[in-house]
Amino acid sequence: MDWCLYRFRSRWDLDAPPAAVYAALADGDAYPRWWPQVREVRRLDDRSGAARFRSLVPYDLHVTVGQARQEPAHGVLEATVSGDLEGWVRWTVTARGTGTRALFEQEVVVRKPLLRRLALPGRPVFRANHALMMRAGRRGLRAHLAAPPPGSAGPGGPSGGNAV
Repeated sequence: MDWCLYRFRSRWDLDAPPAAVYAALADGDAYPRWWPQVREVRRLDDRSGAARFRSLVPYDLHVTVGQARQEPAHGVLEATVSGDLEGWVRWTVTARGTGTRALFEQEVVVRKPLLRRLALPGRPVFRANHALMMRAGRRGLRAHLAAPPPGSAGPGGPSGGNAV
């Protein structure tokens, strides 16, 4: 068994339409606004970017993310990952009742030397760290999707007051 290989799968059930969830997940530049562990995203070109993230364990991971597949009609977003992690990540967005299910799948090999050295004893900690990160991401996306659109302050419109 390769102790540096990780396969993750998470389901996020969200109270928002699939198109809104897909749009939020497709907007990689906005992840730091709603996902606390995504500390930085920097666009490299129209199909790739660099990201830095950190969860509870005190280390940063730096990756380059490249768009591999973007199929809004099928709800699929897939990207390659290289750097401290190497592999792929995929979101599959489907309707579920009156909301949406976003399925996250990831297969990566750890390339960061310190994490490779700690692969065997650290594996349970790294998996728990990832689970905490995913839980915070789900909470953040729920709040992001529930927030009113920018420039709107509710029933009274942007000013929030009554017409004079």
